[in-house]
Amino acid sequence: MMTSGQLKAARALLGIDQSQLAEMAGVSLATIQRMEASEGTVRGVVDTLTKVVDALSAAGVELIGERQKSDDGGRGVRLKYPASQTSTR
Repeated sequence: MMTSGQLKAARALLGIDQSQLAEMAGVSLATIQRMEASEGTVRGVVDTLTKVVDALSAAGVELIGERQKSDDGGRGVRLKYPASQTSTR
């Protein structure tokens, strides 16, 4: 599961806008806007959510779910690779 806050933070880490994420994921801009406007956990068609998560992962962002290992134990996002390496992937 992914929250709208995680989605926005992931885009911020990558320095991309909503339209760029939509293109990377192969979904419409309206879909990304809807996801980010939702409160709490993002809901939608599983295939669409998977495309967005896969696009973020391919770009170097790791989404951290509830109770998943992280330094603070909460939800969040983190880069899988140092920022300098994400631009070359």
